[in-house]
Amino acid sequence: MDYETVTPAAFGASLSGLGLNLLVRDVAAELRFLRHVFAMTGHRASGDFAIVTYGRAVFQLHADRTYGGNPLLGLLPEAGARGAGLEIRLYDTDPDAAAARAEDGGGHVLQAPTNKPHGLREAYILCENGYARVPSRPLGMDERAALD
Repeated sequence: MDYETVTPAAFGASLSGLGLNLLVRDVAAELRFLRHVFAMTGHRASGDFAIVTYGRAVFQLHADRTYGGNPLLGLLPEAGARGAGLEIRLYDTDPDAAAARAEDGGGHVLQAPTNKPHGLREAYILCENGYARVPSRPLGMDERAALD
């Protein structure tokens, strides 16, 4: 599918499985952060909407103002974090590289890259909307052995 030319109706009809739609204060700012820190790609970006790809995964960004009749709008805080309790896991992103880019990309490293006993090296990075992205990669043999 060509995400640059697909019509909204064709795009909507193509969606299946699990979907992710993030409500953000500023679509352009969020997209800049996602590009800079995680090398994601934005498509059909406007002030109200963007299709975002990460590898083969596809999700959407919508500006708050596009949700006028949506029941979620009343639950959004005017300021502060929005994504408490949600982890957006990015299994194909080096956590060290992402953390190094985060601060100058408009993000905040909540937890520096750390080797975890569940076999991943991961970091927690917050965007200005408060969504937590968790870039991670599998631990190497030496890293796993060091945890034991």
